[in-house]
Amino acid sequence: MKRSLLKLLRAWTCAPALCLGSAFLAPARAEDPTDWTSWRGPNDFGAVGAVANAGFPDAVTKDQLRWSAPLPGKGCSTPIHFGGKIYLTAPENGVDSVLCIGQNGKHQWRTLFEQEDAGKHRNGSGCNASPVSDGKSLFVYFKSGTFAALGLDGTVLWQTNLVKTYGKDTLYWDHGTSPVLTRKHVIMARMHQGESWLAAFDKQTGEVAWKVARNYQVPTECDHGYSTPLVIDYQGKESILVWGAEHVTIHDAADGKLVWSCGNFNPDGAQLWPAIATPVVIDQTAVIAYGRNDRGIPRLYGIRLNGTGDTTSTSHAWKRDDVGTFVPSPAVHHGKVVLVRDHGEVEALDPATGKTAWKGEFPKSRANFYSSPLIAGDKLYAPREDGVVFVGKIDGDRFTVLSETNLEQPVIGSPIPFGSGVLIRGENDLFYFAN
Repeated sequence: MKRSLLKLLRAWTCAPALCLGSAFLAPARAEDPTDWTSWRGPNDFGAVGAVANAGFPDAVTKDQLRWSAPLPGKGCSTPIHFGGKIYLTAPENGVDSVLCIGQNGKHQWRTLFEQEDAGKHRNGSGCNASPVSDGKSLFVYFKSGTFAALGLDGTVLWQTNLVKTYGKDTLYWDHGTSPVLTRKHVIMARMHQGESWLAAFDKQTGEVAWKVARNYQVPTECDHGYSTPLVIDYQGKESILVWGAEHVTIHDAADGKLVWSCGNFNPDGAQLWPAIATPVVIDQTAVIAYGRNDRGIPRLYGIRLNGTGDTTSTSHAWKRDDVGTFVPSPAVHHGKVVLVRDHGEVEALDPATGKTAWKGEFPKSRANFYSSPLIAGDKLYAPREDGVVFVGKIDGDRFTVLSETNLEQPVIGSPIPFGSGVLIRGENDLFYFAN
């Protein structure tokens, strides 16, 4: 059943006995099964298991709303949380900033940087990249080029500008790649027309530890990459997997050296195929979404991660040209790769074979899905760009739509779990829903 959440909120918050605040706190730290310190969470799966003695909500209506926190400007990054505090990026009066919000929805601190470079796309912003944390510091990047480390109290530990140092990116749309962490470094990738690279920066100082070129000749715009690297174990070594420019590459985390690569994702030379969705890796198989699912040209690949050097001729395990996703990144549930496709189709596949395990769909609309799905327990949360949020239930090989709620503001960032509830970032507010 559709509901207009903001209309309900206006009526609800007018009642003196039902004010938002300390009466509705997020669960205590001891009940939070895991921190969510990067945009796709543990293992980059976009998923978290069930919470003991509590279930994730079946809907995101006023009955489940515990608090909402106003945001100072339009940012599309996904929040993270650590130790019961939530961190996210947003512009404030045209300036890039980082916010900390407590578990009761109250603003704790904000740190301002330099003038933002606002987004060009209606669903973009200057704050598309999500923060990442090692539990000691926060690392953030903005389209303006500002790249910084902060203490958990908001103190700036170091700051630099990658656009001033390495030149402006030539991406057709807004920057989307988020920083990721290895044991020693914070990693950034730039994939665009021109000099593309992968680089590691010292966590403590921000100094460049290594920087390697990553350039391939591809059709127009196919070298534009918005996906985020993955930190993986490859052949017993900490490694970095990068998808973009029609190649998957694996680099040694210690020095950036290329150790493995695989191409042949666009043999017909189609143009205007940027890499947007971030891959998932399960049991040494990378599932890569490519093509233009939004235009009815999906491509989905299963790539075996083994060997060394250029393994293009041997690493393609399977290919699908009837299912895929353009913008939303896949999630993982019980060993299956789950896609929420751009127009709301839902499909789960076996990563080893590419065969469909089950499928479903959300109601059709002219609006698309830009947010990446969250799977929490057996619930799947999928916001649409127009602010309609769907909750579905996965029961074995059955998928059921449980609810549909209109938040009445665009939702581009991805939902994340918080305790036994779910955080959803709208264009104007951060919402926390829990039973």
